[in-house]
Amino acid sequence: MNSKVFMVLRIIFGILLVVFGAEKFFHFMSQPDVALSDSVLNYMNALMSSKTMDLVGLVEVAAGLSLIFNKFGALMMIVLMSVSVNAVLFHAMLSPVDIPGAVVLLILNIVMMFGYKNQYKELLH
Repeated sequence: MNSKVFMVLRIIFGILLVVFGAEKFFHFMSQPDVALSDSVLNYMNALMSSKTMDLVGLVEVAAGLSLIFNKFGALMMIVLMSVSVNAVLFHAMLSPVDIPGAVVLLILNIVMMFGYKNQYKELLH
């Protein structure tokens, strides 16, 4: 991948991760007025009461900062993959109408991992 294209994608993805990760702590974005199903509400209540969403926010902020500052990006993309896959699965099973954002997260995560592919060679050797 072209190094300049990768750098731009890395920084944009990093900024998005920091913003959406910080949203989980500070709730500065307006929430749409949509009726959520009982299964979605129950699942989200469980994640919030167990502080799992705080952990997701922390992973997103840490991954975003690592991309912005270009430190430990390859490692954080592996950690972030669990968040990306779970977001897609959540939306695929419980809230399919909202899946595009999760798919974009997963695709960007895969693109970043592809950009760091040389750093994974020792793991996959």
